[in-house]
Amino acid sequence: MSYFGTDGIRGQFGVFPITPDFLLRLGFGAGRVLTATNAHKHKRPSVIIGKDTRLSGYVIEAALQAGFNAAGVDVYMLGPLPTPAIAHLVKSFHADMGVVISASHNPYQDNGVKFFSHEGKKISDEVQNAINIELDALVGDADAHLSRLAGIQPDSIGKSYRVEDAKGRYIEYCKGSFPYHLSLNGLKVVVDCANGAGYSVAPRVLRELGADVIAIHNTPNGININDNCGSTHPSSLQAAVLEHSADVGIALDGDGDRIIMVDELGHIVDGDAILYILAKCLKPVGVVGTLMSNVALELALAKHSIYFHRSKVGDRYVMQDLEQRGWLIGGEPSGHILCLDKSRTGDAIVAGLQVLTCLAQENSTLSQLTAGYTPYPQTLINVRLSQMSDPHENDELVAVFQNAKKQLEGEGRLLIRKSGTEPVIRVMVECKDEALCQSLAKDIAANIERILA
Repeated sequence: MSYFGTDGIRGQFGVFPITPDFLLRLGFGAGRVLTATNAHKHKRPSVIIGKDTRLSGYVIEAALQAGFNAAGVDVYMLGPLPTPAIAHLVKSFHADMGVVISASHNPYQDNGVKFFSHEGKKISDEVQNAINIELDALVGDADAHLSRLAGIQPDSIGKSYRVEDAKGRYIEYCKGSFPYHLSLNGLKVVVDCANGAGYSVAPRVLRELGADVIAIHNTPNGININDNCGSTHPSSLQAAVLEHSADVGIALDGDGDRIIMVDELGHIVDGDAILYILAKCLKPVGVVGTLMSNVALELALAKHSIYFHRSKVGDRYVMQDLEQRGWLIGGEPSGHILCLDKSRTGDAIVAGLQVLTCLAQENSTLSQLTAGYTPYPQTLINVRLSQMSDPHENDELVAVFQNAKKQLEGEGRLLIRKSGTEPVIRVMVECKDEALCQSLAKDIAANIERILA
């Protein structure tokens, strides 16, 4: 079986597969894959491990560390850092794999593990399948697991190291993505750290580039990550921008790979609007969005003779389509923004700095940079199920969807999709008529909940 979802392995801590015993096996199984493919016979394979601020991260880190060490892999522990920091530092350390302990924008009860290759990209399907094969043997046959562990020789065990300067390395990397000849002097920025992995580094990056920084939600306690804050709850950022008469607001999510911005008027600037700003400023050949991208973005880019392509939902699919086309800019409305000339993964801090670069170069305000892009009204409702079920396989629901599409014909679009990380059905309705948009979305969500929940 596959233990991986669309973004690693994720779930509620204490419930399989996010349990200490499984995570020990995960580290051991992934470590065995690394040792089996190790091309450097003169040294052990190595991994770096970073995490967000969830309390359960301590347990997961220890379990993975023990599993990797038992498999003969050296482990470098970086502590709390944004996900994109691990994607960058895995190359800097010349490590064989990067490991992130995080459940991104999910509540603190959830946690997860995702892997990066030595190139700083999500691991390939081949490596993921190899880990699955190891896990099948380790999870399905406890005796086999014990016998493999019993056969470990003391001199083959990997070592572990705590890296003290990981934050400083990542801060300098982020600052390097901002043009050297420009400065953020005179710019007042409110940054919402979501009580997550970017709580320390994001304010420092902006301050060291000259900005006047007001940091909010930057005191993590292990359970307040994403709690009514960050990119998924930007209302407090909007209020803080207006209260402090700030020029810009920046909200990260729990693991620092998503960004939502707020302009000087208190208006939200989501991932689609950020793509519009970057495209208008950088004038690329094309931009990759997703099935969730607002149709108004496609129309606005066309006016600037910029191609637009929709990928499947998920930053890994945006990345694949960017690489296939040789383009550099892509992302999702949720705030996963890829700038491939700066970073190989979604990075909230780096993406924010690219927008601030446009702001500085054009001596403009954020609201002026979004001029020309007005999104169609869009309603998104998440329907949580007791267990995942495909709504497209239910005849009654299919009839509901078809009826909604008829009402939207020529005026908007409907998208019903399963979450890849949790038992949630996402209902998205987009059309010019906001009242119709909301009523259709609520009706569809109510039917899904009635039939499947």
